[in-house]
Parts: sequence; C-alpha cells; structure tokens
Amino acid sequence: QVQLVESGGGLVQAGGSLRLSCAASGRTFSNYAMGWFRQAPGKQRELVATSTRIGTTLYADSVKGRFTIARDNAKNTVYLQMNSLKPEDTAVYYCAASPRWVITRAPKEYDYWGQETQVTVSS
Repeated sequence: QVQLVESGGGLVQAGGSLRLSCAASGRTFSNYAMGWFRQAPGKQRELVATSTRIGTTLYADSVKGRFTIARDNAKNTVYLQMNSLKPEDTAVYYCAASPRWVITRAPKEYDYWGQETQVTVSS
C-alpha cells in the first residue's frame, strides 16, 4: 500500500501561483510514477502532469508552460508548481501513484490516490 497526503490547495486570483505537495509513505517512492490529476464539476478526471520513475514528464496541453511537476525521492514527495493560474484551472486536484514503467494519462493505471485538495482561481 502507498499512502498519499496532499496539501497546498486554496483560493487564488487569476494570474497567481500555488504549489501542491503530495507526501507518500508505505512503499519505495522511487518505484512509482507520480501523477497529478484534476476534476472539475461535471467533467471527467484528467491528467494534469505526471513524472515517471526516471523523471520523464508529461503535461496536459492546457497547462504546458504554466505548471511544473517535480519529485524529490529523498523526501518521498511530489510537487506541482502552478503559475499563471486561470479560472479554468479551478478543480479538485489529486495526486496518484502508478507502478507502471510506461508514461500514461489514464487514471486506471494509477493504483493509489490521495484524498484531494481544492484549487479555486477567481477571475
């Protein structure tokens, strides 16, 4: 089992920044790809960014150039730095862990999920 605890969500004005953190425990962190997903009301859960075991990253087109995923294997933590936030970034955000080697956007490939954190961007 992998336990994931998120922090860092909140309310911010458009153009502002937030940093989400996800602390993992229970298994060897470096053996997992780590992803950030989000889900807005009435929409499907979507991948925001993911980092494989070796640090390869993938971003949703909507956040490229604004968001950065980074993992610190020594601290068993993955971060999502979100800059230039837009109202359309408003959603519940989740971190997730996948034991797969291949990079993937599919939520079903992630076995463990954090509890969620709300990000609200006001216009």
